[in-house]
Amino acid sequence: MDFGLSEEQTLLQDTIRRWLEGECPTTRVRAIMESATGHDPELWRGLAELGVAGLVVPAAHGGTGLELLDAALAAEVLGWCCTPGPFLGATMAAVALLEGGDAAAQAEWLPRIASGDALVTFALGEGLGQWDAAQLASRVVGGRLSGEKPLVPYGDVADAIVVAAQDETGPGLWIVTRGAAGVSHTTLRVFDMTRRVSMATFDGAPAVKVASGRGAIDRARDAGLILVAADAFGGAARCLDMTAKYSLTREQFGQPIAAFQGVKHQLADLACDLEPSRSLWWYAAHAFDHLPEKSERHAALAKAHMTDVYDRVARYAIELHGGIGFTWEFDLHLWWRRAVFDRAFLGEAAWHRERAAALAGW
Repeated sequence: MDFGLSEEQTLLQDTIRRWLEGECPTTRVRAIMESATGHDPELWRGLAELGVAGLVVPAAHGGTGLELLDAALAAEVLGWCCTPGPFLGATMAAVALLEGGDAAAQAEWLPRIASGDALVTFALGEGLGQWDAAQLASRVVGGRLSGEKPLVPYGDVADAIVVAAQDETGPGLWIVTRGAAGVSHTTLRVFDMTRRVSMATFDGAPAVKVASGRGAIDRARDAGLILVAADAFGGAARCLDMTAKYSLTREQFGQPIAAFQGVKHQLADLACDLEPSRSLWWYAAHAFDHLPEKSERHAALAKAHMTDVYDRVARYAIELHGGIGFTWEFDLHLWWRRAVFDRAFLGEAAWHRERAAALAGW
């Protein structure tokens, strides 16, 4: 039985990687991340033209109608290239709209998401790392939303935000459009400058309900967990690749440091940690579309494990580079900062392992 990627999936990754290598080298990454908004509309539109923005959007709404695995494969390449931009939040928003089942909202927003004409993001987290839909503090009364969302990806530049909140019937999803009365944003100083988040404050903001219950919220969150896991794999693979190449050129005591047993063992250990974990997020992405009864647990496991691995690989990679690895001018820290974001966003590894254990009945 062949568990590899299809020819089309391999081509998808190769196409995105080649385009990003030409259009978004680290010099452009730095320029974008140091800009006022951290968002480059031209870069995002280029990715949308490649189909990246609409991978999970059905063809009837202008997307490619692929599965979450295909979006995760794109996320892997974006992680490898340390690509700045709103892919994570936009894809979670698309999944939320699809799972919510509101035909009018889908018709209004999904085609614009797929084409890149509108930037739509997803707001779930509250308080100090609260990502559980059962404990939402944001409230909607009479079509007016009040509450705070401290970690909204590109919320301050988004055309619309799909917000998880509660009303008298329980959890649900609402859309709040850009410029609506009662909405304010605080741009946050973040560690990973390639993916900006803002604090969105809603003070009686007009909101349109697009989903009832926590089903769509949880599905969008699980999609995000898998995309973060894929990003972590791609980023960790890039760190390992950079370090292996550096160890073959950096000389000490008259020979490349790759000849030293201590360096070889560390690189081998990292490769053995990383490569087998590919199947973990592949399976989680497959389960999202084909095994929904297993999807929640495997999404939690993939996110927890991959972000731990990314953190470890990035730290060892910096140490193996020596002094240059700690400098602002050297690019490796871009991936280390990204690893910190992946570890924290949507919940820390320990919490997701607890969730996975509970879901397994342990």
